[in-house]
Amino acid sequence: METIHKIGRRKTAVARVYLSKGKGKITINNRDLKIYFPTATLQYKVNQPFALTNTEGDYDVKVNVYGGGITGQAEAVRLALSRIMCEIDEENRLVLKPEGLLTRDPRMVERKKFGQKKARKKFQFSKR
Repeated sequence: METIHKIGRRKTAVARVYLSKGKGKITINNRDLKIYFPTATLQYKVNQPFALTNTEGDYDVKVNVYGGGITGQAEAVRLALSRIMCEIDEENRLVLKPEGLLTRDPRMVERKKFGQKKARKKFQFSKR
């Protein structure tokens, strides 16, 4: 099996994931998973596609991720890994789709408008 490459996005975070056969080593921006994502919640999000498809420890993962915050980055990696799992075996789609792991979350930060304090907040109105 050669290396499989997929991209995942979330908010402004972009993750490029390269997956190959191996012993389950996950490297993110040349750092270990536990160092790059220190909290258990973020580590769980990254490992979720493997846990649902029962392929933990079967593949080595190399990730380049940039933009956004750490939660957005973790979810971008999760989306890319889910897409790869579907490419490896089409049966995985039936497991990942109901969990919402194949859906690209479209929510983005709304832009600030001129004449306003923030995207929706207005400057204080004075009647007199």
